[in-house]
Amino acid sequence: MLRRRMIGLTAVTVGALALVGCTAGDDNERDDATITIMGAFTDAQADAFQADLDKWGEASGIKVAYDGNSDFQTAVVARATAGNPPDIAIYPQPGVLKSQTASLFPLEDLGIDVEAITADEANGLGTIAQVDGQTFGLPYSINVKSLVWYNPAAFESAGLTVPTTDEEVTALQEKIIADGLGYPWCVGLESGAGTGWPATDWLEEYVLRYGGLDEYNAWIAGDVLFESDLVTQAGDKVAQELLEPDKVNGGGAAAATTSFQTAGNQLFVSGKENGQCFMMRQGSFIADFFPDDIKAQIAENDLSNINFFQLPSPDGTDVAMLGGGDLVGAFTDSDATKQVVEYITGPDFGTNGYASQAIFLSPHNDFDTSNYTTEFQKNAQELLKNSTLFGFDASDQMPGEVGAGTEWSELTNWFAGQKTMEQAFQSIDASWPR
Repeated sequence: MLRRRMIGLTAVTVGALALVGCTAGDDNERDDATITIMGAFTDAQADAFQADLDKWGEASGIKVAYDGNSDFQTAVVARATAGNPPDIAIYPQPGVLKSQTASLFPLEDLGIDVEAITADEANGLGTIAQVDGQTFGLPYSINVKSLVWYNPAAFESAGLTVPTTDEEVTALQEKIIADGLGYPWCVGLESGAGTGWPATDWLEEYVLRYGGLDEYNAWIAGDVLFESDLVTQAGDKVAQELLEPDKVNGGGAAAATTSFQTAGNQLFVSGKENGQCFMMRQGSFIADFFPDDIKAQIAENDLSNINFFQLPSPDGTDVAMLGGGDLVGAFTDSDATKQVVEYITGPDFGTNGYASQAIFLSPHNDFDTSNYTTEFQKNAQELLKNSTLFGFDASDQMPGEVGAGTEWSELTNWFAGQKTMEQAFQSIDASWPR
């Protein structure tokens, strides 16, 4: 059952091989009665994942063993290269999965009806891991980034209403500035060695909306340049939102040196003199960085001081959701492997307990949201359901020297006023490996 075609990757280091030295043995030693899964998540999340599969296994008769590895990327490459991969791997990013397509089975070859599984998913989710028309992975859990966080109590006190259109977002910003209430946006780009990544998300939001999924994916592939009309239009929109006077406290230069972790704290202060801001576009994970009292309210499903709405799309563009997710791929082609993949990537996964994990969000619009334990999960699911497009984080899919290199640094230079947008985009394009 184990696929023998090895992937054409660079030589594995001695350290990586050491990771599998105690497990890479004769294939005859494999326990074919147990389907093995490797992923990057550990601790409580791993325990909940295993418990869900154990409960499902009681009915299916299939035993599944999950192995969480914090050094997943190195470990999964090493095990595949050594000829001892897990039956199934869960990839936090599509890049590593796509590098292993010579060892992974196309899900269609396992007899999995990909079209049926993805029928209730937003356009874009089912094709994240497609290569040459074959599907090598499907998402089991996603995260969403097109969220605008706000303080409902602060909105009410200031007489503000939640915008539902792009025009209303513009009008809201103008009112906040004209009435001297504070600053429309909280923005922080600082993230240590990763400084600049929040700016990439802002740019991706509008490339996806203005260009649609095909142009967005062409941009990821390098076929659409940063200097193109599309990305320039998206950049101009970002500048209009964030870099005009009084949009952000201290302007782009301050945003470039403000930690993304603490930028949202200004949602909970009062008055322009204290740096109050009213909106922050950021992913669902940002709730982990809010002040302790706000996190305590979230735990109690008290949304009186924190909630979110979806970033509206400009007129004439699709309702889009930017995000990420974990993708499931298969190294073996047994019927048991097929059944496990179908369950994990299908609309019933999570109903055996895993949906209690606040980090989990099903990619399926038909998922029963009563299984969620937080209002945030339920609200995010509703927004996802109403989205026509899902764009997987573009910088995570671009070559590392671009997506996690020049794009981070050059967009930071642009925000800080050290380069114009045109100069920053030219530098990013020049760094693309061609």
